[in-house]
Amino acid sequence: MSGKTTRKDIENALMRGADTLRDTIDAANYKDYVLPIMFVKYLSDSYNEEVDKLKQKYEGIRLERQKRYLPFTVAEACSFESLYERRFSNDIGQLINAAMRQIEADNNQQLAGVLSAVDYNSENALGTREHKNAILRDLLEDFSTLDMQPSHIEVKEGQIPADVIGDAYEYMIGQFASMAGKKAGSFYTPAAVSEIMARIVDVKPGERVYDPTCGSGSLLIKAAKHGNIKDIAIYGQEVNGSSVAMAKMNMYIHEIRDAKIAWGDTLANPIFKDADGNLLQFDAIVANMPFSKDKWASGFNPGGEAAGKGKKEFKMEASLDKFHRFDWGVPPASKGDWAFLLHMIASMSVNGRVAAVAPHGVLFRGGAEGRLRQRIVEENLLDAVIGLPENLFYGASIPACILIFKRNRTSDDVLFIDASGEGNYEKGKNQNVLRERDIEHIVSTYRAREAFVDKYSYLASREEIRQNDYNLNIPRYVDTFEEEEIIDIDEVKQNIASIEAEIAEVEAKLAKYLEELGL
Repeated sequence: MSGKTTRKDIENALMRGADTLRDTIDAANYKDYVLPIMFVKYLSDSYNEEVDKLKQKYEGIRLERQKRYLPFTVAEACSFESLYERRFSNDIGQLINAAMRQIEADNNQQLAGVLSAVDYNSENALGTREHKNAILRDLLEDFSTLDMQPSHIEVKEGQIPADVIGDAYEYMIGQFASMAGKKAGSFYTPAAVSEIMARIVDVKPGERVYDPTCGSGSLLIKAAKHGNIKDIAIYGQEVNGSSVAMAKMNMYIHEIRDAKIAWGDTLANPIFKDADGNLLQFDAIVANMPFSKDKWASGFNPGGEAAGKGKKEFKMEASLDKFHRFDWGVPPASKGDWAFLLHMIASMSVNGRVAAVAPHGVLFRGGAEGRLRQRIVEENLLDAVIGLPENLFYGASIPACILIFKRNRTSDDVLFIDASGEGNYEKGKNQNVLRERDIEHIVSTYRAREAFVDKYSYLASREEIRQNDYNLNIPRYVDTFEEEEIIDIDEVKQNIASIEAEIAEVEAKLAKYLEELGL
């Protein structure tokens, strides 16, 4: 195995790229510039390896003909090697842009929108020509020694090269999220949270899995891997163009060639529809949606209505949504949590299930949200509420929860799990971490629907939830109160008297010593 490229080698190259960009661009944007360069290196090395295999059998016209049958192509002038050789060019930014756009155009069916999302020639982003050229040269040099030919990747038992490269890619998305801090929530879900959701929705071969706010696509991949990933139909939609590019790269690196990743506002413009124009139905839905999104309904505004003097203010109404997602109630204009949840519920197939990360406010806020909770509970769609530890997510130190919805449930109770207490996670320097044993504890408790685990889980009947006025706040159901030890007043008095006697004795000795010293 000596001399082969390891996952750590790939991670180190990506980190070098981030270091190159430090002090020039915001940490939240490292991923936008570093990951496409790594992707071009991966494509170039993979293509070269495939061509070398063909050269052992063919030459001349026959070789060129066989090249056309390869799953993708990288023109010589667009390859990483070509860019690296021209790294001292004054127009290196333009050259990188042109190469990436050409690769995308030549492989449009698979790579549309993947490499054209970022401008490597932008002085606004990367500085004046001299500074920008130096950075881009360094960025190319950061990856020049990294060999990403699949046959040269070190794999462990049961792995293929795509697993190693994909794992490194996803690990670094997490690292970039750590650097980005508050701006990372939109594209990254911590691996442990993804794992919990993937195990709970338990995707089966032949099913469709969907993420309406898919970010970098890691949550989708994790869910699909729990089935046979080759037999799972993967769908994702994302409003951020940079994240769409990242998700498509992520899929490609994992050798998932038929994933459907769409760009657009999931609420105002859901892309995935059936032949009749209705929302496509999915067997498993996973999501880490934007928390309490303000102005979530602005895409429904038919125009001519805006806040301001003499103008009619736009107000979202259920009738504006042709998919009837808000017929049970329109969520508050300033908090889109239930808008996303209603979209997911409307997208569930007959045996569909949803696992969605949400802020705790969805469990107890009143008004329209309270009425929606009542309808969801009475329609028997809510299966479980899982409270997570605080400080798990980049950009949100507050604790979050996972809501599980299911169609065709055989019981009408709701399982509450409180995994936020000490001992249920490991405290980290920057972020808290769920260990494998913590993940398994949550999942096994969910699967067994354990009616009562002290300070951890409780199975609430629908009647109990009614009596609580459909408030789903976890402490109403899982009692985590630590009883104070009863204080024996007589014993405390005795201790005080004993201490006072000791003090008096010490003071008497001190007075005697001072007298002997003549003080």
